[in-house]
Amino acid sequence: MLDIGKKINERYLIIGNIGSGGMANVFLARDLILDREVAVKVLRYDFQNDQSAIRRFQREALAATELVHPNIVSVYDVGEEDGQQYLVMEYVKGMDLKRYIQTHYPIPYDKVVDIMDQILSAMSLAHQHRIIHRDLKPQNILMNEEGVVKITDFGIAIALSETSITQTNSMLGSVHYLSPEQARGSMATNQSDIYAMGIILYEMLTGRVPFDGESAVTIALKHFQDALPDIHLYNQQVPQALENVVLKATAKDPIDRYKTTEEMQGDLYTSLDAARANEPKWQPIPPIDETRVIEPVSGESASEPHGKPAEIPETEASLPEEAKKKKNHRRWWILPIIVLAIFMLAGTYWVYAGGRHEVTVPDVSNLSQTEAVEKLTTAGLKVNDTPKKVASDKIEKGNIVRTDPQAGTEVKKNRQVTLYISTGKDKVAMQDYTDQSIDDAKRSLTDLGFKEENITVTEKYDDEVASGKIISQTPKADEKVVPSEAKVKFVVSEGKKPVSVPSVVGMSQSDAVNMLVTAGFSTPTIVQEFSDQAKDVVISQNPGGGTQAVPGDTTITLVVSKGKEQVTVPDLKGKTQAEAAKALSDAGLKMTTSEEYSDTIKEGSVISNDQAGSTVDKGTSIAVVLSKGKEPEEPEDKTFTINFSATYDANGPAEQKVVVSINGAEAPHGQVNEVVLTKDNPTYNQAVSITVSGNNKATITVTRNGSQVVNQQASQAGQITIP
Repeated sequence: MLDIGKKINERYLIIGNIGSGGMANVFLARDLILDREVAVKVLRYDFQNDQSAIRRFQREALAATELVHPNIVSVYDVGEEDGQQYLVMEYVKGMDLKRYIQTHYPIPYDKVVDIMDQILSAMSLAHQHRIIHRDLKPQNILMNEEGVVKITDFGIAIALSETSITQTNSMLGSVHYLSPEQARGSMATNQSDIYAMGIILYEMLTGRVPFDGESAVTIALKHFQDALPDIHLYNQQVPQALENVVLKATAKDPIDRYKTTEEMQGDLYTSLDAARANEPKWQPIPPIDETRVIEPVSGESASEPHGKPAEIPETEASLPEEAKKKKNHRRWWILPIIVLAIFMLAGTYWVYAGGRHEVTVPDVSNLSQTEAVEKLTTAGLKVNDTPKKVASDKIEKGNIVRTDPQAGTEVKKNRQVTLYISTGKDKVAMQDYTDQSIDDAKRSLTDLGFKEENITVTEKYDDEVASGKIISQTPKADEKVVPSEAKVKFVVSEGKKPVSVPSVVGMSQSDAVNMLVTAGFSTPTIVQEFSDQAKDVVISQNPGGGTQAVPGDTTITLVVSKGKEQVTVPDLKGKTQAEAAKALSDAGLKMTTSEEYSDTIKEGSVISNDQAGSTVDKGTSIAVVLSKGKEPEEPEDKTFTINFSATYDANGPAEQKVVVSINGAEAPHGQVNEVVLTKDNPTYNQAVSITVSGNNKATITVTRNGSQVVNQQASQAGQITIP
């Protein structure tokens, strides 16, 4: 078993358990790439090393890849992971036909015919590909919730081209649906599948299988020795023509059965027609004119009166307990006797038939009805006045598809032959796909056999039909067409045509709403925000102006101004400059500052601020006055004396000019003295009294011969020697 949540090939996520069979378990999974549900069939662990089981499992995949049909379960993928063989198949949501019969019996006859027709259609394709199912039974026929039949499990199907390789005596398939020739160990043929379909049809009409027993051997014996129980024992209302389809499909001798699924399908088509209401019960045509007697072989059978065939022993279930031991020693030779008897009977028939006046049904396929009648009449046969009509992909409309009996069959002279006339390629009525999604419509059409390249799509805007849905189609609904040839055109909605969204930014709310509604858009969603814009003015919109959008499907949001936000100005007195700045910032206000002396507010703190306690617009600048501390006292004037001295420089010019200047002093101010030193006047000495205001200083400058030699400040008495 696989655990829920396991991924196979990193693609198929196991999400549930569907069921299990003799060789494999089936799980529900999600295809993570194509995002669809699929069925994953995994070979059971106990068969992983069984090469025969693996070959059968792989053969199922090989057979299914050849069979693309709406009534056959599709196989999407095949692989191996961690030593496990797996198939990925179409997931059919519904139930198998066995369950359907159990829950819906009695089934209306037209529904029975419809189900059987789908089964026959699928098996016709299989037989065309030389594939025999060999295990047809209701449990291998699925029905989805729409009533579409899907045949599955071609695991034991085998191509006719392979049948010469090997043949075992194993009874394959379910014994309730096993043909007499398979029960005898003979090779399965297309007619073996037809026999199984006849038993399935019997079960749909009666709600039960015709043969049952305690063991597979018992049931197998009944298939080739017991007559089919009369359908009317269980359902008296079944039309005789419909029962005749069952009888001919389940004839013991394949010679008496339908030769092909198409022949059975053609008979089924008309089984509910009023023209066949009084049809007699079908009987197999005896191979010779009189009953031939099989001579006794040996033992007990030799004691029977001449002319009475040796009896087939009773089934084991019908024997008393004390007789079963006696029965056992006969079981091993009873089947060879039956087979020998059949060969003897067949030999007698062919020897006897050689001397009778019989003719071979000529091949009239693809001839016109007139040509076919002439050819059959010339061959000594009669033609049924009421031909049957069947669809054909290969035979031109009006020409003959086949005959019943079929071409090549040896029949009595003057035997009546029924013509099957082609109605042309099989047509189906176009469904009404309007209002469906284009993907669903394409999937439905391809399932019916339409070619994807013949499906064209045109898109157009439509105010009524949702985007992606079909507006109109060609051919129209109920028009009959050949799927493989029909060219289908769909007009698909792109939804409502988009228009340019009007730009309403800067308009008043009412004007903006009116403009959008007039353009076909729904009343917009309004969001209000504070802003520098005037109240009720549209600040922004989404989608923006000029954007392409669909009226009615697009919601436009307008952001409308509530005006500037009002805040209360805090009283900042006594707060530090940093505290004041934070308080104003938190309130959404700005700050400007100025300074003043204050005897009560310490330096750096707020003395006062504008509009304290009043309401102002957010973002307003508030003037704040900061303290410079106490105003300092005015200092007194200061007077001090500076002594200047200079001497004549013998190395200098003959006349050496010295100029003394004082600046920044209350007195003296400006040039104080100018002297010329010479050899005759070699020294300069002067005491100057200087007065400065408060803490100011006097700047003393001295030049000698035009060059500045002293530049210093003085605020107290001192000596300056001029260089």
